[in-house]
Amino acid sequence: QVQLVESGGGLVQAGGSLRLSCAASGRTFSNYNMGWFRQAPGKEREFVAAISWNGSKSYYADSVKGRFTISRDNAKNTVYLQMNSLKPEDTAVYYCVFLYGDYYTVVDDYWGQGTQVTVSS
Repeated sequence: QVQLVESGGGLVQAGGSLRLSCAASGRTFSNYNMGWFRQAPGKEREFVAAISWNGSKSYYADSVKGRFTISRDNAKNTVYLQMNSLKPEDTAVYYCVFLYGDYYTVVDDYWGQGTQVTVSS
């Protein structure tokens, strides 16, 4: 059974940092590209970042480039999102996903439960 369990969200002041984690199971983690998406209240879900199966390539939305860093530990079946210089507009539920080779399409359209990030001004 495929599972993605996100954690690390919370309430932080603008300018602060958070590190999200996502523990994956049910698939051979090291075979998959991984990514993070987010959904703010009243808005569509949007791409945040992606990382290749071996960690050699990473991609970011323009809105987070230079502030967020995606990484992975294949030995722990875990992907991370380090978020620095947070802004109120980063407030959203953050989801990790398995990705196909285009680094955007979600495998089997499977989403975890997400973790809430709230940035106060």
